[in-house]
Amino acid sequence: MRLRRPEPKKARIEIIPMIDTIFFLLVFFMVASLAMTKMTGMPVQLPKSGTAQAKPVVKVMVTVTAAGHYYVDRQAVEFAGIFGEIRRRLRDNPKLVVILNCDKTQKVDKLIQVMDEVKRANAENVLIATEPKTQDGGGMLQ
Repeated sequence: MRLRRPEPKKARIEIIPMIDTIFFLLVFFMVASLAMTKMTGMPVQLPKSGTAQAKPVVKVMVTVTAAGHYYVDRQAVEFAGIFGEIRRRLRDNPKLVVILNCDKTQKVDKLIQVMDEVKRANAENVLIATEPKTQDGGGMLQ
């Protein structure tokens, strides 16, 4: 009499534990990213609106470095090229927000010259980037 040998079971990859792990990682990264968001406003209960929608802010950064070099969004430009670059970008998007990022060791005159070039290009929304002070009103944040 011959004994029957049981057929070997085929290996299976269980996907349920893998899905649980992915959801755990998703929740972890969502909570971690929310903890990194700096909220500067006072906490309030906002009213609800059926027509409200988030509007992305399109911005361009004009930088004057400590060495006196000019950049438009990390692209090196000459001072004379700032006007043309901002003008070109404003043609593409008239609601463009221009942020002036000037090193604190530079003279105010350089900042005003760059601001004049940006205003001459008809930019409506011009902001000056600053670093927030500490709670006691003293030095800068580390």
